[in-house]
Amino acid sequence: MRGREDGGVLTFCGLPFAAPLTGALRFLPPEPPQPWGGVRDATRFGPAVPQLSMPVFSFINAAGRTSGDECLTLNVWTPACDRGRRPVLVWVHGGAFLVGSGATPVYNGTTLAARGDVVVVTLNYRLGALGFAHLGLVRRGALRESTNLGLRDQIAALEWVRDNIARFGGDPACVTVFGQSAGGMSIGALLGAPRARPLFKRAICQSGASDHVLSREAARALATNFLAALGDPSLEALALLPPGELLRAQRDVMAQRASYIDLMAFLPAVDGDLIPEQPLAALRRGAAAKHDLMTGVTSEEWKLFGVTDPGLGRFEQEELEGRLRDVLPQLYAEAPGPKRAARELRDALAERGAETDARSAWRAFQSARTFVRPAARLAEAQHAAGGAVRTYVVNWRAAAAPRALGACHAIELPFVFGTGRHPLARGLTGIGFAAPRLTRQIQNAWIQFARTGDPSHQGLPSWPPFEPKRRPTMVLGKRCELSEAPLDPDRQLLARWSGEAG
Repeated sequence: MRGREDGGVLTFCGLPFAAPLTGALRFLPPEPPQPWGGVRDATRFGPAVPQLSMPVFSFINAAGRTSGDECLTLNVWTPACDRGRRPVLVWVHGGAFLVGSGATPVYNGTTLAARGDVVVVTLNYRLGALGFAHLGLVRRGALRESTNLGLRDQIAALEWVRDNIARFGGDPACVTVFGQSAGGMSIGALLGAPRARPLFKRAICQSGASDHVLSREAARALATNFLAALGDPSLEALALLPPGELLRAQRDVMAQRASYIDLMAFLPAVDGDLIPEQPLAALRRGAAAKHDLMTGVTSEEWKLFGVTDPGLGRFEQEELEGRLRDVLPQLYAEAPGPKRAARELRDALAERGAETDARSAWRAFQSARTFVRPAARLAEAQHAAGGAVRTYVVNWRAAAAPRALGACHAIELPFVFGTGRHPLARGLTGIGFAAPRLTRQIQNAWIQFARTGDPSHQGLPSWPPFEPKRRPTMVLGKRCELSEAPLDPDRQLLARWSGEAG
């Protein structure tokens, strides 16, 4: 294959790790790609997986407008195609399991590969109903393995890395998977997949952990609803449906619930095969105790989603109580009434000096239940099993909209990849000296973690492993410092509402 050189880094794009998704293959586990003769052009990215248009995710989905059957591809950035045996970082993109692409410009691996003398890989995987409808739970026969297809794609890409990355100067025995949002949640699920764990040594879950995995019953209901939205077709009929019809049925299923209750309908699931049980249960028993983990959040995750929430325009105490009434009974069997819940939530925010108006309280609640508490549960599970885990919080606020976006979901991406100068990211990072400094600090931490399992380096304070009493957490922002249990009042409140200890 023929790639290109940029800034001393070699790039190979659009490398197939699985066969094209034609006909019935769209609903089956990934098949090996066909070999080719001659020299393959690897200077251009491949097409994205078919997906809906979601404007709120345009920042991380700039490459998702052109889709096609030959979408199960990956991209490699390497300092040299030699025998260097460099650490390998494999990126799993986010996008609510609905949108995204490994070719998004913000995920360009050039700077990260050059700074750390590492190999960077990004990949595509099936999204939405194509990746997570779990048809095998309601249809047997040829579809019996049609569950968690998006995760099966990720595993196929990791198997490709195991088999081929040495040719690109990488070390297949030193692979770190890292991902953000749905990517971090995917990694949280892969930690519970016995077939996946041998394929990587370390894992970084950015704004994503192991909680977002459907039960077998919930996944079966999802599959039933999706097939019903299509008219309950046979596999032969499914194979003939155009992607637009599948996306329409996907949208119909998603519309059955308010977005603030279930932002994500199509998720990984316990299928009794790829994922035998809830990943957290496996982690607590030590299934991934030999894997070094790092997990973290941003301090104002939900501000990204609040921008497109029309209900937040005139959001007062009554609206806050109404939404808590909708959400809490489904999440916490012993939750307090909405008035008391709203009061306790505001008290928790005041305890850590955060804003306590109704709109801010709702955003903090959504951040805590979707991101903060799951990250804490992942760290606790890994620590309880004797494994090593580091935790962090990013509190850098968007330069162009410090109040509206703040330290929102995905704010860390241009710092991790060193792509802050790209037009898509400049509004988040700004143009001052602080952003390049934070880029160096974050990239060096991620590189050190991939190389040694310890993100500590000279540009940061000492970064000890997580332990549940003090909860040491690195705060990454204009000032980087070690903190004990930041955001903990929110986490403790949700833990108490759910009947969990501490």
